Amino acid sequence: MTDRLYIDVHILQTVPPANLNRDDNGNPKEAYFGGKRRSRVSSQAWKRATRLHFAESRDRQDLATRTKRIASQLAKGIAERTPVPAEDAQRIADALIKTTGISAGKKEGDTAYLLFYGRRQLAGIADLVADTAADLAALDAKALEEAVKALPVKEQLQTGHPADVALFGRMVADIPSLNVDAATQVAHAISTHAAELEFDYYTAVDDENTADETGAGMIGTIGFNSATLYRYATVGLHQLRDNLGDDKAAVDAVDLFVDSFARSMPTGYGNSFAHRTRPSLVAVVVRADQPVNLVSAYENPVPASQGIVAESARRLAGEFATATEQWGDEPAYAAICHTLGTDTGTGTGTDAGETGQKLAKAFGANRTFTELRDGLRAALTERVNGN
Repeated sequence: MTDRLYIDVHILQTVPPANLNRDDNGNPKEAYFGGKRRSRVSSQAWKRATRLHFAESRDRQDLATRTKRIASQLAKGIAERTPVPAEDAQRIADALIKTTGISAGKKEGDTAYLLFYGRRQLAGIADLVADTAADLAALDAKALEEAVKALPVKEQLQTGHPADVALFGRMVADIPSLNVDAATQVAHAISTHAAELEFDYYTAVDDENTADETGAGMIGTIGFNSATLYRYATVGLHQLRDNLGDDKAAVDAVDLFVDSFARSMPTGYGNSFAHRTRPSLVAVVVRADQPVNLVSAYENPVPASQGIVAESARRLAGEFATATEQWGDEPAYAAICHTLGTDTGTGTGTDAGETGQKLAKAFGANRTFTELRDGLRAALTERVNGN
C-alpha cells in the first residue's frame, strides 16, 4: 500500500421541493458560488445522516454516539453490570470520567461539551469496575477518586475505535490525547445551477370547529427550494488504517461510508416534503496524490433549459477528464453508477446516448451500485495487500 490513498466520492442527486437543512431563519441554507445563489446542504447535516444510516447495516454496539451524557450512560452500564444502586453507579461513573480530564457540565451526569465515543469503548470502562463496584460505592468522594485514579479509563477511549469515530474523527480541545484525526472530509453540497428560495403558505383546519366559522385554525409559511446537488466527500485510507489498526477493517469502513453516504438523506421537514430520492450518479475515484473536488465544473451554473441533471453529469465527466489530462495524474481506479443513458448510445446534442458515452469515457462502464461497491472493495484490497 502507498503512503497515501484517497477515495473520492462524487454524487449528483436531484431533490424536489424541500428544506433539508435550515438556517437560523428556518429557511434552506444557501451559498453564493460563481456569482449565483445556490442551494446548500451543510457537510455536518449529511455527515450526521450518514452516521445514522450506518445503524441499518451495523450492530448498534459497534457504532459510536455523540453526547454530553457520557457519565450518565456510563452509570447506566455500571448499574446493569453490578448490584449497586443507580445513585452509587452515578458517583462511580463521575469519578471515572474525571480521571480523563474531561470537564464536567453544569447538569449532573453531563460533560461540558459533546463527546464522540464508541459504545463498546464505554462498555470497556464499565467493565473496569464490574468486580469492585460495591467496594467503590462504600467509599467517600475523595477516597473514590483516589481508588479509580490508576484505572486505564483514558486508554479505553484511545483504542478500539468504531468505524464512525475512525471515519469522522474526534476533537477534544483541552485533552489532545483523546483526539482522533478524521479520515473523511465532506464538502457542503451545492446545487449545480442557480436556485431561488420559495415559500409555502399553508393553513391547518380545526377538525372540531363545527360552528359556522370561516378561516383556518392556524396559518404559516415554510421556506423551500428544489435542486440538483453536487455532493463530494473523500476518505483517506491511510488515515483510516491508522485509526483502526487493521487493513480489512479499513476497507470495510470505506465500503460502509460509500454505501451510507450515497443512500442517506437529511430529514429536515421530511414529513412536509417527502423529499427522499436516490442519486442519479455516483462515481468513485481512487487517487494516490491528493483529493480532488470537481465542483469547479459548476462555477458557471447549469442553465435550466438544458436538462439540469444530464448536463451536470456531462460537465462532471468533462471536468474530470480535462483535469486528469492537464495535470497528468491518472487515478489508480475509477468506477461509476448512473441512470443517465447507455454507454453505447449514439446521437448528438444533449441526448442520453451522448451523456452515457461521456461518462463511460471518463469513469468507465456503467455499473450497478452493488457492482461499484464490490469493484472498489476489490481494488482497495489489492492495494493494501501490495499487489
